[in-house]
Amino acid sequence: MPQMTLPETDSRTVPGQAGVLLAEMGDRAVLCDLYDAKGAAVYHDLAAQDGHEVRELVSLVRTAPGPVLDLAAGSGRLTMPLLALGRQVTALELSGSMLELLAARLDEAPAALRDRCTLVRADMSEFSLGRLFQTIVLGTTSVSLLDSAGRKGLYASVRSHLAPGGRFLMSTLEIDPGETGPEERVMEIRTANAGYRLFEHWVPGAETRTVTVFPLAGSTPDETAGAEAGLTTVCTSTSRVLVADQLEEEMGEAGLAVRARHTLPSADPRHVSVLLEVESAA
Repeated sequence: MPQMTLPETDSRTVPGQAGVLLAEMGDRAVLCDLYDAKGAAVYHDLAAQDGHEVRELVSLVRTAPGPVLDLAAGSGRLTMPLLALGRQVTALELSGSMLELLAARLDEAPAALRDRCTLVRADMSEFSLGRLFQTIVLGTTSVSLLDSAGRKGLYASVRSHLAPGGRFLMSTLEIDPGETGPEERVMEIRTANAGYRLFEHWVPGAETRTVTVFPLAGSTPDETAGAEAGLTTVCTSTSRVLVADQLEEEMGEAGLAVRARHTLPSADPRHVSVLLEVESAA
């Protein structure tokens, strides 16, 4: 999932209450990136129960025939629903751990579905696949993992792979700059496999936000998070806050035009996702 991410976070730089808890745990905590070999299983487990944006994105893809390129595909949160549409899907992902999880899911899928998927290990900020796609998808607000140079590379790569009349569908997280709520929110999330305590730290107006995930005591086996015996794996990730207006301006400079914005349903006013429908500029 991550490509050209922000500088690696360590236990000394994790902000807020999550950082305090890490300090208290000391050597008992194993800190990993949410998308690396240890964190990938946690990310996959959390993503599997998150249907946010999936229905809306699949509905848009359904209206346009042709092959689909799923960027930063991760463990297949969007790839699998896109394949279910009957399309040829190329899933591009930089993390080898994530691709292994997706490959395992495909191994268990019907052959008719599995045979329509091509896995590619590559960076979404610079790729060359030698073919065009009617639809290119970048979901899960993954654009927030790229710096300015990475986003420029993304736009150039997308434009060179869009078929005539094709669309680029990209989601971003709109956070109200006037937000005055707490800097840190804590959520307990239970999946079919485990339980997690998720800390989200964002200082209103700041350019980045940090998510840190702890296992809930007694509910998450160490093996799920890849921890060694007697240790607890804690996963963290820092991403940028990129509003739709900024991305639209950047893409305009790169020869891409936003044709529509779709505000996605959200029960949380602090987290309003917007799905951008983009085409090559005339």
